[in-house]
Amino acid sequence: MLAYIIRRLLGAVLTLFVITVATFMIFFLLPKFAGATADDIASRYVGKSASAEQIHQLAIKLGFTDPLYEQYWRFVKGIFAGADYDTGAAIVHCDAPCFGYSFLKQTPVLPDLLDRLPVTISLALGASVIWLAFGVGTGVVSALRKGTIFDRLSMGTALAGVSLPIFFTGLLSLAIFRDGFGIAEFNGSAYKPLSEDPAAWFMSLLLPWITLAFLNAAGYARLTRATMLETMNEDFIRTARAKGLPERTVVVRHGLRSVLTPVLTIFGLDLGLLLGGAVLTESTYSLHGIGEYAVTAIKENDLPRVLGVVLMGSLFIVIANLVVDLLYAVVDPRVRYS
Repeated sequence: MLAYIIRRLLGAVLTLFVITVATFMIFFLLPKFAGATADDIASRYVGKSASAEQIHQLAIKLGFTDPLYEQYWRFVKGIFAGADYDTGAAIVHCDAPCFGYSFLKQTPVLPDLLDRLPVTISLALGASVIWLAFGVGTGVVSALRKGTIFDRLSMGTALAGVSLPIFFTGLLSLAIFRDGFGIAEFNGSAYKPLSEDPAAWFMSLLLPWITLAFLNAAGYARLTRATMLETMNEDFIRTARAKGLPERTVVVRHGLRSVLTPVLTIFGLDLGLLLGGAVLTESTYSLHGIGEYAVTAIKENDLPRVLGVVLMGSLFIVIANLVVDLLYAVVDPRVRYS
């Protein structure tokens, strides 16, 4: 087990290295293949109002005219050792880990991301609890009652949940509960940190949780149902029943435990993506999380902030997959690490 954990940690470090290379290529190398110059890349650091001379001077200060390997070294060095940025008025130091410096906001990117992280974590964790409970539960019951009215209704609802986009269900829920019933608390702009006002925190996130969970629970219900139907016809299930085990034990300890392996795999990916920013949900409900931060950065043409979101989202996905790999042995006793 220890050897497996070490291998997975080394694999995660290697994956993060590959991510830094891929991220650098996407934001700094590929634009040059498309004909972009160093000034074009620098213009994404100062927004749309800077003059051509200001952009050119910034391109020189940031080293965009240097060879690519030197630019990549400064990019990686900034993450692990910090970086200094010349704003014209002063030299600003960005402490490690430095995910970049926004010249538009005159602030390092990482502190802004950390300020918005509690909102995104609250949204992702709350919604994940709901969609796991309802999605997996509905899928199991539908598989055990295949062909019944419950099965048809639940799978029909799941199909609707997969098909309807978040910005439609989110705006519809706001129109019904906030505008129709006048419940002003059902609004992301009323968000308060959990430590300050638990009631306001819960009410402001309730509709975003349900909206986001409705979309994801539908997919989990369909996946659980399909996997459960296949598992319940396996030989070990028939053996368990032949031994005289109660049906509840057969379903929960043998059937459901095997079903949870693919569910856990998908859950790790989904949770990692959400922690990197639930863009549509946060934008629909005016939640000032990482997703809304990314949308604002794109609108303002602020490349360092977009780059910071990409790096943080990638980090969450790698960590989530690492945790999922370590949990396989807990969920499924058939999994053995050598």
